[in-house]
Amino acid sequence: MARNVERRAALADAGLRVLAATGARGLTHRAVDAEAGVPVGTASNYFRSRDALLGALGERILQRFAPDEAVVAGLATREPSPELLTDYVRYIVERTTREPDLTRALIELRLEAARRPDLAAILGDTLRRGYRDDVAFHVAAGLPGGAFEVALLHYAVDGLLLDLLTTSIGAGFDPDDVVATLVSRLVGAADAR
Repeated sequence: MARNVERRAALADAGLRVLAATGARGLTHRAVDAEAGVPVGTASNYFRSRDALLGALGERILQRFAPDEAVVAGLATREPSPELLTDYVRYIVERTTREPDLTRALIELRLEAARRPDLAAILGDTLRRGYRDDVAFHVAAGLPGGAFEVALLHYAVDGLLLDLLTTSIGAGFDPDDVVATLVSRLVGAADAR
């Protein structure tokens, strides 16, 4: 059974690479087989339909994006401060840009989920879980603001990632400076409320 789990994960990883390289239109079972270097028909044995394949990619991508618990635990031991929140957001940006194709695949999945209600349900659940985890960290760390400020950070960071990993607006600002400014302004706004 463990071997099947490993093979399923390897096929999903291949699917994510295909999705990042070719978009949703290029994602086929045959393309996943070729990317994974397995016999034709292997991916369709694991994922019976295109919807099943997309759903598996949605689940897999968020497994791969899961934060390192040791890093989060280390951050959680620090005193609440804007610097702590800045470092936490920097860690999110670092994690999501470390493997640019993975983030591009997530963007593709989110776009495809806008057209496929079943995928939207799967992907939405996992995205909301990540947001709730960030809110929980924010509250547990005693940082100013709350769920609204965390949502604002997600919206801003999603835009930053889109700019870093796709066609850029070309503003030329350093991503670390952008993160620090976003946090500073959001924390200041939260303190003023």
